Amino acid sequence: MELYPPHTDLVDQIVNAALDEDRARLDISTAASVDPEQLGVGVIWYKEDAVVSGLQCAVSAFRQLDVEVVWTPLVHDGDFVQEGHSAARIEGKLAAILSAERVALNLLQRLSGTATATRHLVSLVEEFSNTIVVDTRKTTPGLRTLERYAVRCGGGRNHRDNLQDGILIKDNHIKAARMRNLSLSQLIERIKQNSPHLLKIEIEADSKELAEEAYLGGADIIMLDNMAPSQMKDVISELKLKDVGRRVLFEASGNINSATIRSVAEAGVDIVSVGAVTHSVKATDIALDIDIY
Repeated sequence: MELYPPHTDLVDQIVNAALDEDRARLDISTAASVDPEQLGVGVIWYKEDAVVSGLQCAVSAFRQLDVEVVWTPLVHDGDFVQEGHSAARIEGKLAAILSAERVALNLLQRLSGTATATRHLVSLVEEFSNTIVVDTRKTTPGLRTLERYAVRCGGGRNHRDNLQDGILIKDNHIKAARMRNLSLSQLIERIKQNSPHLLKIEIEADSKELAEEAYLGGADIIMLDNMAPSQMKDVISELKLKDVGRRVLFEASGNINSATIRSVAEAGVDIVSVGAVTHSVKATDIALDIDIY
């Protein structure tokens, strides 16, 4: 699967903001203790098994502080590495390497954590060829593009990127429509009249009754929200018996984790969305060691 890494300009912008936040160009500890022209070599290595993601961010951090730094990657984003494996070698001004180290590792650790968590979930449902694992918009503000990329590094796919990307009608949208005495089918028809014809319409449903109303009312995708796997299976089985003349996709969402994702896939859903791969991810333990010339 193509990973489609983020555009270099965007990565540099995000990394530059992180370097500014850390006052990396005003690193008084390094300035007071390291000769500005002293050269060194840094090696980034993984202290635990993981899926690599974020190398582009790491090299950007070092090169923004030393444009002449030599970066030698030893792995690629999307690779699985074991504890102790080296990921990259950095050669250049030691002061720049030390000042950029925290930003480089912070981004690499977080993105590798997301990629690793995603890969684990994907592996649990890989036998269900029709089920894909996707992220949600529950991302770190400012890091969404990077975190979505990390999900792809882990073998997952992406949900909508932003509020302009697709139509997802959630419970509060439906409540607002009910206040105007609109049925769900009337709301869907209104949406079709006011939206580009290329956009699919997804409806969130937390009950069998609402899912059926969405299914019959013209939804393209139905998000079964916070349902038990057995309930999802019953809803999907019953609705597929009704011929509506189009294919409707089913998505599962809400508190899905490694203990439940397999039973969710067995229920027959097409998509499993998991916010935890970005909002609750454990950062991978990664270190940088320096060798002095």
